[in-house]
Parts: sequence; structure tokens; C-alpha cells
Amino acid sequence: MCRHLAYLGPPAPLSTWLFDPPHSLARQSWAPRDMRGGGTINADGFGVGWYPPGASAPVRYRRGDPLWSDPSLPALAATTSAGAVLAAVRSATVGMPVTEHAAAPFGEGPWLFSHNGVVAGWPDSVTALAAALPTRDLLTLDAPTDAALLWALVRARLRAGAPLAKAAAETVAEVVDAAPGSRLNLLLTDGVRVAATTRGHALSVLTRPGSVLVSSEPLDDNPAWRAVPDGHLLVATASTLDITSWGDHDRA
Repeated sequence: MCRHLAYLGPPAPLSTWLFDPPHSLARQSWAPRDMRGGGTINADGFGVGWYPPGASAPVRYRRGDPLWSDPSLPALAATTSAGAVLAAVRSATVGMPVTEHAAAPFGEGPWLFSHNGVVAGWPDSVTALAAALPTRDLLTLDAPTDAALLWALVRARLRAGAPLAKAAAETVAEVVDAAPGSRLNLLLTDGVRVAATTRGHALSVLTRPGSVLVSSEPLDDNPAWRAVPDGHLLVATASTLDITSWGDHDRA
């Protein structure tokens, strides 16, 4: 399955997460350590979204090819700095399209979103959930994939005014009810806050004074990395971190 990460803190070059660490996102694209649930590499596209200073919305750079094959990305990453980033590499579920539009991050307005996992029984298991969305949202999905539908479900809640954590947690709860056995690590940010769920896949977090880094796999051997247990919800800013179990959070 996919690998993803999000960062909030002092601005730094995108290469700080994509290329520089010994287990960077680029390395995870071809040598991941923890591909539980299927897959061996993450070669079916990638994307990175970042928030330029003063901008009203993030910039996204997505491709349908392996991250390591993009000749433009290393220079772009080395010369582009940001204090809020969400990036992902994709391992496509069998039968789903491999295009840049199917690669995370998905986005609208201030929000960026990524999914690591799979919806069990796709698509039949979630047809009722899809039918509850506005028809226009279904007709304009980025791609006919489970991740794109999950983004539409999360986005509907965000548009209605739900905080990031509530939008992510409620979406996971309803999809688990409709499609038991789904693996649903969601990652969501508005450039100020990050919300992440763990259900069926690994997630780790590294905090330093004034910054937080959330990643499917630690980017290095720093002992300060902390594993987020399965069945938990993480909510963070650059200076705060809260990790609660699903029951403690009461699906909110």
C-alpha cells in the first residue's frame, strides 16, 4: 500500500523529506519497510503539496510515474521551501487506474488529503455511502478509486464545517461499518493542523520544538520517533500533539 507524510514547522526545502533522509519518501517508493496488507513497492505515482507563504491554497505537484523517475523533482524539491507539506507515493490496488489524478494529495481550498490502505469489497461495499454524496461530487472525482471517494466523503464534512479530526474520524467510522476489514490510514491537513487515523497500517510521529512530522515510516533512525498505535486518531499543530484511541475520541 501507499506511504505518506505530513510536516508542520519552520520552512525547509521539500528535499528535507523527499530525498535527504536515509529512509526518505523517495527511498520508501522503492524500498519500503512495512507494506502490510499487500504490495512490494510504491511505483504507481506520487504527489507533494505545500503551502507557499501568504498563499490562500496549497500548490500540488502530482505524477502517475514512480517518484524516482521524475527528472525535475530533485531540483524542484531542493529549491522550494515550505512550513507545511503533505506528500505521498502510491501503490495502486489491483484494478484501479494508474494516472496522476489518482495520486495523492487530493485537495480543495486549504485542504490536502491522502489515504494509505484499501476499502474492502470495493466498490459494492460503499455504494450507499457514495449515493449520499452530491451527484456533482461523484461526477468530478479525480479518479474512480477508493482513495478519491474517501476524499469526497471527508471533503463533504469539511465543507459542512467539521474540524479536520472530526471529518477524518467520522469518515473512517462509517466506512468501517460499511466495509469491515478496510485499511484506513487517512492523512489530512489545512496547513495549520494535521489529522491522521491509523486503521490497518503503520504510522509514526516525530516532534521537535516548533515542528511535527507524521509519516507512514520513520525517515531515519532517530530514537525520538514514536509509533502511533492502530485504532488511534492523531491531531497536531506545529507545537501540539494529541493521540487518542478510537473509543476515547468517540468518533469525533
